[in-house]
Amino acid sequence: MRTYYLAVDIGASSGRHMLAWMEDGRIQLEEIYRFPNGMKQKNGTLCWDIKALFDEIKNGLRKCGELGKIPCFMGIDTWAVDYVLLDQNDRILGETAGYRDSRTEGMDEKVYEIIPQSELYARTGIQKQIFNTIYQLMAVKQLHPEYLEQAQSMLMIPDYFHFLLTGIKKMEYTNATSTQLISPKTNDWDYELIDLLGYNSEMFMPVSMPGTIVGNFTEEIQKEIGFDCTVVLPATHDTGSAVLAVPVNDDHAIYISSGTWSLMGIERKEADCSMRSMQANFTNEGGYDYRFRYLKNIMGLWMIQSVKKEFEEELSFAEICGRASKESIESIVDCNDDSFFAPESMISAVKEFCRRTGQPVPETVGEIAAVVYNSLAYCYGETVREIETITGNTFDSICVVGGGANAGYLNELTAKYTGKKVSAGPTEATAIGNIAVQMLRNGEFADLKEARNCIGQSFDIKYYE
Repeated sequence: MRTYYLAVDIGASSGRHMLAWMEDGRIQLEEIYRFPNGMKQKNGTLCWDIKALFDEIKNGLRKCGELGKIPCFMGIDTWAVDYVLLDQNDRILGETAGYRDSRTEGMDEKVYEIIPQSELYARTGIQKQIFNTIYQLMAVKQLHPEYLEQAQSMLMIPDYFHFLLTGIKKMEYTNATSTQLISPKTNDWDYELIDLLGYNSEMFMPVSMPGTIVGNFTEEIQKEIGFDCTVVLPATHDTGSAVLAVPVNDDHAIYISSGTWSLMGIERKEADCSMRSMQANFTNEGGYDYRFRYLKNIMGLWMIQSVKKEFEEELSFAEICGRASKESIESIVDCNDDSFFAPESMISAVKEFCRRTGQPVPETVGEIAAVVYNSLAYCYGETVREIETITGNTFDSICVVGGGANAGYLNELTAKYTGKKVSAGPTEATAIGNIAVQMLRNGEFADLKEARNCIGQSFDIKYYE
């Protein structure tokens, strides 16, 4: 009998159920079910439809049953920073706001009135992003303080889904660090900071590491789905799972988890909470086995996804790359500029940046795409140089995992702008990393090194120089 493992990987625009098993020493992967996702306006707030997402999670589980491929273990990962507040009856308080909602505007200043930004970074090591949970909670404190008072527990989105499946609440570590409220020294909540900010400290659940068993399906879920399954905490932060699937055990490699965001960095045993690190805009997110993902958030494929929607022609990404590769325009935009975060028109934002900085303004599809792709690769090159300067180490190669591993043109440009060897793959890194933790828990691998070696042998990797 095969032992099946299921990763439910939910991103900002879609989710999927990926089933895996071991065969002849290799990981086999199969997509079972896919469903759409997205934020929607509700009562003036940009929200996630949590009920619809959970219904889709159950639909995918039923699909496994229909196919006769029933998972023994499963885990859910999603994006970071978003959460639910639950009252004493485990009902959600307020709306489940998404990270692109505007309610956090100005909340950073409210936080810094209590604790300066430099001191906050020194305590948490987390890069400032206006959508971090710390600022979201400040928005709740300002707009709906009663929610904080009534909250009996706070769960990150994947933790909430695990709770709905099992009836057991667990707060997973890698996602918890994205709140900017975890101490990298204790790997636990900074309760002194939480009290300083006036947040309800009682709602913060104890932190659990990836590989922790949450529990089995409730009787109600078993009746709905038709089978039982053991839920294991993966790295519920999707980047945490993606980095687990980087198929090298080499301290001389930089990774890029390439998708809507590009998360570029290295793994470290200790966090760097120095002012130099803060000024360079690096973050220290928690990883598997108390590793730190020392990385920079770069706008990523969000930019090319956005301009693609605006093109009058229906073009594939391959066609867009083909046109971009034929252009000679040399304009470069700062991918991390706030103007690219959520513009009404990404094309207009790119043009305006070029105009404002005195560079040639792209007009055609090929020129616009060329500016975006070259700008991303240029940003990668700058980030490599920052990592090497801060760490004092030289890195030989870059490992690109995630959907961006398929972007051959971007990978070629990455090799050009960084001067490093680039490997690309696996593309399904987040699901594979999720599953790797389940397999580690079940004893398929002795340790993470063995798991990564197996990942490298199981999936296609392409190379660029």
